[in-house]
Amino acid sequence: MDEVIADTTAGMVQWYKKHFGGDIDYTKMLAGGSLVKGFPDEHQEQVRQQLFAAGFFRHLPVMANSVEVLEEMNKRYEVLIVSAATEFPNSLKDKFDWLAEYYPFFTWQQLVLCGKKNMIEADFMIDDHSRHLQYFKGKPYIFTAPHNLNEREYDRLDNWKEVGEVFLG
Repeated sequence: MDEVIADTTAGMVQWYKKHFGGDIDYTKMLAGGSLVKGFPDEHQEQVRQQLFAAGFFRHLPVMANSVEVLEEMNKRYEVLIVSAATEFPNSLKDKFDWLAEYYPFFTWQQLVLCGKKNMIEADFMIDDHSRHLQYFKGKPYIFTAPHNLNEREYDRLDNWKEVGEVFLG
């Protein structure tokens, strides 16, 4: 969900600029493989703690074109939204409410909030982290995010228009 349909990086940058000003260093994020690494060292712990804060995941921006593409995909496929949300317990309700607002065509039965995604058996998975794709038995796709630009092991989808081209033809 995060960095695939919810723009966690943009949400964190917005939060950071509001509270601290300044910019982030995407090259450090890429080198460190983590959203947090792109922020100044002296603020990284505060940035990380924001991921545990109630309400943070509720107000994330939606990835461009994801609503339209997923609505069409949901008509043709059995779509599940899977999120390794239990790492950040306050995100569970936030994510549920966020999905209900922006993706009302998904039912609660299509939402899987878990700790590890290795239990998911499906034909396809789109994710921003290779750790979630490495045990997947179906066709994996890595969704482009600042922290995975060096990942070369999986077929890449850069945006939701590309997802639409692959899955909706």
